[in-house]
Amino acid sequence: MRAQADRDVCIQAGNCVMAADAVFDQDDDGVVVVLVDEIPDDQLEHAREAVKLCPSQALRLTD
Repeated sequence: MRAQADRDVCIQAGNCVMAADAVFDQDDDGVVVVLVDEIPDDQLEHAREAVKLCPSQALRLTD
């Protein structure tokens, strides 16, 4: 599973980092950054939670 982030849609809320800091981070401007190419199995539920919590719907998971 992979994470995708639309950096143009991100509103810098930081929910993704709070939910899945091994998968997501924020750059110096607060915009989301995906840290991994493939989400580790032990982080998948955290990544799903981050997608669910994103207020701007900038995140999604793909196979």
